[in-house]
Order: sequence, then C-alpha cells, then structure tokens
Amino acid sequence: MALSLRQVTGSNFGYQHLPFDRFLDDAAELGRERVELWGIAPQLHVPRLSDAEARAIRRRVESRGLAVHCLTPEQVMYPVNLASPVTWLRARSVAVFRRAAELSAELGAELLLLTPGRGFEDEPVEAGWRRSADAIGEIAEYARTLGVTCVLEALQRVESNLVNDSRALARMIGEIRAPNLGAVLDTVAMAVAGESVDDYFDALGDRVRHVHLIDGRPAGHLAWGDGELPLAGYLAALDRRGYRGQLTFELFGDGTYAFGPRAAVERCLAAVRAALPG
Repeated sequence: MALSLRQVTGSNFGYQHLPFDRFLDDAAELGRERVELWGIAPQLHVPRLSDAEARAIRRRVESRGLAVHCLTPEQVMYPVNLASPVTWLRARSVAVFRRAAELSAELGAELLLLTPGRGFEDEPVEAGWRRSADAIGEIAEYARTLGVTCVLEALQRVESNLVNDSRALARMIGEIRAPNLGAVLDTVAMAVAGESVDDYFDALGDRVRHVHLIDGRPAGHLAWGDGELPLAGYLAALDRRGYRGQLTFELFGDGTYAFGPRAAVERCLAAVRAALPG
C-alpha cells in the first residue's frame, strides 16, 4: 500500500475568519474524508465548548461524509503552557487539555495534539522539562481512560525551549512511558531543526502518528509552492518509511490565506498529487 492523497485531511487552519460550515463544505467538496480541527475561537474554543456543542459539531461533520481525526487546541498563541513555572497558569493549562480530551471523545477524534510548552529562559531547562513531562503524562493518562490517543509535537526554538527536534521528542515520550502517546512530524519544525524525515523515523519509529505537511523558508506555515521545502522528497521518505497516518496542511490564516483559504488548500492538494511517489 503506497502513500495516498486520501491520507490528507481537511482542516480549519486558515478558516478562523470564516463560518465553520464554510470550512466543512470546502473539505467535503475537495474530497477529504477526515478532518483535523483547530481549537480556536470562535469556532472551537476549548474552554467554552460544551459536550452538547461538540456533539452538534460532530453531526455537522458527519452529515458531509467526514470524520474528525484530530483535535488540535490552540496552545502556542493562547495563554496555555504546560511547562509554566507560574502555578495557576500551569494548572489551568492542564485543565484545558483534560477538557480537550473529553471533547475529543465527544467529537469522535482519534488524536489529541499536544505541545510541550516552555519554561522561563533564565531557569535550568530541566526544571521546565519536568513540569512539561509531568503535565503531559497526566493528560495522556486521562485521555487513555476516554479512548483518546495523544500526539506530541516538537516546536521551533522561538516557540519552546524544551522540545525542538526528534531526539528531544523521543526522549520526552520515552520518559513519560504512556502507551497512548505518539509523535507529530511537522515539516517546518523539522526543517528549522535541520532534520529529515528519516531522522524522525530513526528516533521515533512507529510512534510517528501524525504529520503536519507544510511549506516554509524554512520557517513559516506556507502553502506548498510559497516556500522552499522539498515536498517530493518528504513524500518519498514517508512512503519509504511506511507511514500510513494522516497528513494536514497547517495554514495559518491571519495572512493572505485567510482571504481565500480554499484556493490555498487546492494549491496544496495539487502539489501533493503531482509529487506523490509512483
């Protein structure tokens, strides 16, 4: 079985300034089967969303022949930080992700995406690392009781001072030892760290459970063709390593993509179609 365009999700990255149903209609019309939902206000703000509202969203998704694959709460730009040395902020952040695990179950999402947070820049890295690992372990254990798998994503150094590459990601997951905790391969974070797809699979193997497939220079969350990253090489490597999970275009929408997210997604789909191996 080869890597396929069917593995590409629809996602509301880029759609936060449009009605949520506009995103769902576009995803269905573009032939997507599964969706990754970005938990951002006003569409899916995790602290605000009720169980009933989550079930209603699931019905709207399924009415278009789609299924929710992953819930990705906004957690870099929001005041959410699992490694914060500020007691109230860390406790509130853990609570947000425990709630996100509950919402994942209501949405029928297989995956809940987590990031490691960051400690203070003037404290020992290990202090923030321990707070992050303890929080992720608690969230993963709670998610396990709900039948939800968590996936952890490495971040660029400007976003986190804890987990910035595949080796640190493997170390964090290995220390937590949660059976329902996997890894995300984000092509931009990977490229910024100077790494390759093979580096990720060498470090993490089948723990790579999700991919954010996005262009950059090398940073940025760009549509394919707007950056400089080697799409065909990435896809060939994912295929060679036997990756059969989902891939998401993580287009951030406060720039030009917000004015026409569907056109950007169409360009990405066309680029992947042309670059798929075989």
